Formats: sequence, structure tokens, C-alpha cells
Amino acid sequence: MTTPQTTEDQAKPGALAGIRIVEVGDRIGEYCGMVLAGLGAEVIKVEPPEGAESRRMGPFVDDVPDPERSLHFWTYNRGKRSVVLDLETPEGRAGFVELVGACDVLLDATPLGYLDERDLGSATLRERDPALVVARITPFGEEGPRKDWKASDLVHLALGGQVMNNGYDPDPSGKYDLPPVAPQLDHSYAVAGEQLAFTVVAALISRRHTGQGQHLSCAVHEAMAKNTEGDLMSWVCLRTPFHRQTCRHSAPGVSIHRSIFQTKDGRWILASTRNAKLLGPFLDGYGIGDEISDGSDEKTKDSRVLPGMEGGAARNMDAVEHTVRRYLFDDVPWREAQEAGLMWVPVRKPHESAYDEHWLERGTYGDIEHPELGRSLRYPLSKWISTENGWVTPTPAPKLDEHRDLRLSLTPRPIERVPLILPERLSSHGKPWALQGVRILDFTWMLASAGATRFLASLGADVIKVEWHKNLDPRRGGNPVGGRAARERATGPVPSQWPADLGGPVGAQYNNKNPGKRGISLNVKHPKGLELARRMVAESTIVAEGFSPGVMESWGLGYDELRKIKSDIIYAKQSGMGTKGIYGRFRTIGPVAQAFAGTSEMSGLGDPFPPAGWGYSYLDWYGAYSFALALLSAVYHHDVTGQGQAIDASQSEVGIFMTGVPALDYQVNGRVWERAGNRSPYATAAPEGLYRTRGDDRWIAITCQSEGDWIALAKEACHVEWLSQAEFATAEDRHRNREALDALIQGWTSEQEPFELMQRLQAVGVPAGVAQTAQDRVENDPQLTAMEWLTELDATNFGHWPVAAPSVKMSDTPQHAGGQVGRGAPTYGEHNYDVYEELLGLSRDEVDELAAEDAI
Repeated sequence: MTTPQTTEDQAKPGALAGIRIVEVGDRIGEYCGMVLAGLGAEVIKVEPPEGAESRRMGPFVDDVPDPERSLHFWTYNRGKRSVVLDLETPEGRAGFVELVGACDVLLDATPLGYLDERDLGSATLRERDPALVVARITPFGEEGPRKDWKASDLVHLALGGQVMNNGYDPDPSGKYDLPPVAPQLDHSYAVAGEQLAFTVVAALISRRHTGQGQHLSCAVHEAMAKNTEGDLMSWVCLRTPFHRQTCRHSAPGVSIHRSIFQTKDGRWILASTRNAKLLGPFLDGYGIGDEISDGSDEKTKDSRVLPGMEGGAARNMDAVEHTVRRYLFDDVPWREAQEAGLMWVPVRKPHESAYDEHWLERGTYGDIEHPELGRSLRYPLSKWISTENGWVTPTPAPKLDEHRDLRLSLTPRPIERVPLILPERLSSHGKPWALQGVRILDFTWMLASAGATRFLASLGADVIKVEWHKNLDPRRGGNPVGGRAARERATGPVPSQWPADLGGPVGAQYNNKNPGKRGISLNVKHPKGLELARRMVAESTIVAEGFSPGVMESWGLGYDELRKIKSDIIYAKQSGMGTKGIYGRFRTIGPVAQAFAGTSEMSGLGDPFPPAGWGYSYLDWYGAYSFALALLSAVYHHDVTGQGQAIDASQSEVGIFMTGVPALDYQVNGRVWERAGNRSPYATAAPEGLYRTRGDDRWIAITCQSEGDWIALAKEACHVEWLSQAEFATAEDRHRNREALDALIQGWTSEQEPFELMQRLQAVGVPAGVAQTAQDRVENDPQLTAMEWLTELDATNFGHWPVAAPSVKMSDTPQHAGGQVGRGAPTYGEHNYDVYEELLGLSRDEVDELAAEDAI
């Protein structure tokens, strides 16, 4: 077996070295703790005497249930320490107070009110230690009418809108004859955990300058509800619903351009059939290039076309399919297609990337010794490469109470406060920002990179978005004809102003990805423009970009040049595959990266159905969260050491982090992941699934994890006879007879109104949630409304519109989606005069002269 390449990165300190975190509660917080441990923090997991819930989750080594051999627990708790404290006893509570008092962060994933009832709540602990950061993660938040509702991963994915963006194409009449499809394996907890993780780092940055900790609150439901890429703003601004489609972005219309093709041996390749200028010459080598159409004969146009995918007709799919079907999966010339500029990738199974030369060269994976097995196991451990910090290669997940004596050696540590010599700027909340004095020269675009700097703007960074009219950030569409007044009068979809990519109106999607930023125009290919860029680097903390590898270097703005200008500059870039490695120049968009990472294969019905993919473009927002974490960890390291660094991040690596459990299952049990629809192949809950209800394409998620859930469901359904049926008598029986059980449940739910049924089930304690559309979330979710999940902002030439608010509430440095400017996304060059005068001292006349010369 090929082993990961040993590099000097593994010897570098983690960015959070010296930070100590106590993690307590159930598994919704484990992903966040895992990521913070990977960044170098010491994470101490407090467990009850019976051990964490996740120790009893499969799969297990040799499929024998054992709390010390759960592969799920191993995946999400590597590198942590375990201390048992019984918080039901005075001694346990005293030990908890002592342990937290010696730490910097409390990561609290306990049920709502649990710690407060034991005099261990956030307010009490922070009164004892004002420097403590309490990071609270709950299913539905700490306030609001649904704060006490029950959930599961599946219920969160339904309520959050993910499942209604994922699944298979409708039949030819437009009817969805198959259920929507959920992502898998605690996906919602990873999405929320990633957002909470970067906010924790922001709170630690603020604490270094103020000496004060604060309370952070993240609701999984809110984090998921704004995590779909396109449907939310499409509904908000255009009243246009999105539709799910196989292995493609969900979109206003179902595309006739299919994207995945089967090989001779039954595997799948994801391939773009667009861009006839590249596709024709490439397929010429296979004798069928002359069949390629430039799309001029196409009768219908897709509602979503991205850069690099323009041109070409649906009939080109036949040529691609003819080519792919000639090959065995391992022999498809997808690398040659990529080198020709085409977005072709294998739809990998989740364990396969662990043996790919590219990821091994990057250090994405690392081998962890497991003495109990007498061997090492390979885990995904790194999401980016840095010149100064490394991802920590951890120890295996701890045995229960393995570090019981640890708290006896821990003592409180004084906080080194380093006051900022800056005038304090207050947010619209009347409180300081977390990122006082941080400035970002922002060359990012699209979502996976531009979304990251959006979050730093919400934290108070001065983000200056750099564009040039010949290469604009393309997602500017979605400006309704007639503006907001037309949208509010509408009873159906509102037409959008197109095209909008020449410096025109901001548009819904662009506005949601870039609020709080200032916008300038700058031509770095002009000598005077390049000189302006270099002068602005000297005034910045971070230079961020999202171009293909080598673009910034070709302009003379690579890291080696930047640090000559400012020795402590942070330079961060995110591309599809990362710069280092053999695939550095390969092209991706969300579905391409997802297929390559192994996550598309994890979603869908079992064979013979194809993978369904994650159509809400999981790796776009998720890539943005991870890139924000990379930026903030670098800022924290800079605060502590004064050092800058270069970061090489990759969108695909973020997805690989979701494949840890099936990768271990393959290594330990020899089992290859098999799709199982809306139930995990490892889950024990039964019934659990998405069940049809009354209405067109209406579904409800139900999870019965416990015996009490099952009894409550049967009684609420007025079918107590279910409880006496032998095939459903025990949890094992229900799991073994899931297909029959699902048919029974759907026979009942199909006659029920979905929202009323959800209310009834939640009232008796059964986790349930309607598979919500964007319309449902915006218009029919009182919990989201109570959490103020959207923020109204003005945007020039666009108007007053909502954008998604930051998901994590911060008590002392509250975030604001409008950032320091208090506005939505900037128009092209909107802040030229302000920025060039403030940073470089240029007059308006000088700016006008530079514009006349085509430098800005």
C-alpha cells in the first residue's frame, strides 16, 4: 500500500498550539472538536461513566459492538483525551469546574439546560473565569418556539433544505417519482461544526486583545438552513424554486445535459459535455470529434451555466457516453481530458482517495498507529498546506477515561493580553468587532473562496474585493426585473435581468456571497495597476485568492514577491485540487470536486441506481467555511508569533474529511461503501427515512432511535397494533425488517399534511422534520425567524434585500453580515475613490487619470 509522503509539514506546530479545550456533550460537537484538535489545540473530552453516545455507533472492528472499537468514534475523536466525570454527582461537578478553569474554551454540546440545571452553565463559568470562551452547539438554538424540538442528522438535513436539493431527475412529465436524497454520516454536524470552529478562533483572536472571553451559540438548524448554495436567494429575490437533478447543481430548471456516464464495468464518470471548442478536439483522438455541436442548434438553454462550461449541445452527451462506455473505470482518460481543459473526474468511492498519489503527496492523509490492532490506519488529517503551521498527526481516539489523572496536573494559565494600538470601531450592535485592524486584499471569486472572506467581513475585517471588468466574479445574476416591488407583488417566478456580468446590477447570488466588502477595480496586468496592487499589499494583513494555481505568480503577485513587500503577509489561496500535487492544474466546480472527493458516491439509492450527488453544492459553502478557518488560524498565529505564511487550500480536501468512517471501514473490515438511500448503512434507528406525505413532492423525515420513539410514533399514528407485530417487536427486528416497516409508515404518512404531522410528532417527542424548500424556510419556519437568520442590507443598484446572517451568535463581539460598511455586496469599482484615497493617498483626479489609462 502506498504510504503518505512524510514532509516537513508534519513537524510544524499547529496554529492553536497552547490552546486547551474541554469538550462535553453528545456527538453534535465532535466534528468541531476534531478540527480544533487537528489545528493543534489540546482537546479534553469529558465523558459520562458509560462513555459517549458515539462509542456505541457502528461500524465496529470486525462488526462486533464494542465501545472501544467504534470506527465512528475513532474518526471523530482522534487526537483527543478522555476524562470521565459524572456530572450527576457533587464530586463530578467540582471536577468539571476545576477542569474548565484550566482551559481556554468550553465546547458544550449538552442538551439545552443540562449544564445550567447543575450550576455549570455558561454564565456561571464565565463569571468565575471572564476569559473563558464558551462555544455552545444545539439542535435548534437557545431561544425560540422550537428550541426544545428533537432532531437527528436526517431531520436537520430535511428541515435545512439540503434533501430537497438532492436526488434524481424527475420523470418526463416533470413528476418526481423518487424521494429526495439526504447526504450521509452526521453531515449536518460537520457543517455546523465547521462554522463554529472558525468563530471559536475569531473569539480567541479577540480575547488576545481584550482579555475577555465570550459566549458563542450555534444552532445546527440555522447553520443548515442557509447552507444551500442557490435556492435560498433565488426564492428571496426571484420567487423561483429550485429543482433537484442527478449529480448536478439543483437549479430553476432541470437540465437536459446529464453529467455522469457509466463505464464498461458499471462504475461512473462525471464529465462536462459543454465547451465544444475543447470537447471536439479532445474527442477527435477517439474518432468522434466531428460529431460535436457548438450549441447553436440547441432549442433550450440551461438556467445555470458556469465559466468554462459555455457552448455545446445536449447531443454531445451521446459522444461522451460512447467514449466512456468503451473503457473500464480505471482506464478512462479523464486525466487527459483535464489536461485538455475539460472537467472530467471519476466518481470515486469514499475510501479510494486514501490511495491517490496527489493526496498522499499533499499530506491530506496520515497513518495513525493502533496498537490494539497491531497496525496503522489511514485517516484524512489535513485540509490545507501552510508554510508555518501543520495539521497535527494525532494519537488514536482515547479509551474511556484514559487520561483520568490529567486534571490533577492542570492549572489555570494567565492570559497574555496584547492591546491593539488602534482606534476601536464599533459594529451596528454598538460593540467592538472580533477582527479589529485586519484588512484583506480579496482576489477571490465564485463561492468557495469569496464566501470565506464574506465571513471575515462579518467579523469586522476590512475586506477589499478586487475585480477587473474582463474577468468579473460571474455570479451576478438574479436581479429581478422591477426590483423588490415586483418581487413582493409576484405570485410566480419573477424574470431576472440578464446578462449582468459586465459591471451591472449586483444580483441575488453575488449579494449573498459578498456582503460587507468594499469593491475596487484594478488591472494588475497594467504596470501602474500592478504597482497599486503592490502598495496595497503593504497595507494589508491577508491577500486571498481563488484562481487556478499559477495565476497570481504570473502577475508578479505570488507569495515570494508579496513577502518582499510585507514580510509578515498572509497569502492564502484555494483551488479545486490545491497547488501542490500532480492534479494542481485540474479544474473543478462543486459537483466535480464532490465526485472526486468520494462524497457523491455516498448519496443515493443502491445499485442499479447511479449516485445522486449532493446537488446543493456541498463543497462550495463548506469549502468557504474551511477556507475561513484557514484564514483565521493564520491570523491567530500571526497575532501570537508575528509571522505571516502561505496557505495552499483545496476544495476537494474539505470533502475528503467526510469520508473518514467508510475509509476506516474499508481498511478494517474490507467493506466498500454501498449507498442505502436515506438511511446510513451503519445506522440502527428504525424506522428512519423520508416518507411521502400529502401534497406534490412533499416529504417528512422521521427518526426513531429509541424504543420510546417507536412507541410514541405508533400511538400517535393510532396504530398500536404495530407494537404487537412480531417482526417489529425489538429494535433488531425493526432494523432487520426495515423495508416492510418503511412501507407501513409511508402508508400512514402519505395521508397526512406534512407540517401538521411534524408538529404532532414533535409534541410527543419523536424527531421529525418536513423536507423544506427555500419557500418553507423563508415563509414558514418560526424558529429561523426568531433567530433572525436573515439580515436586510442595502446594495447599490440592487436595493434593500435580505442576505444570510452569520450562523454563530457572539455575545461580546457580535457579527453583522454588512461588515464595517453596513451594506450588501459592492458594485464593480464602487469604492475606488474611498479605498485609493484612504490606503494610498490618491486624489479623485489621480484615480480618474488611472482609470483613463486602463490601470483601474
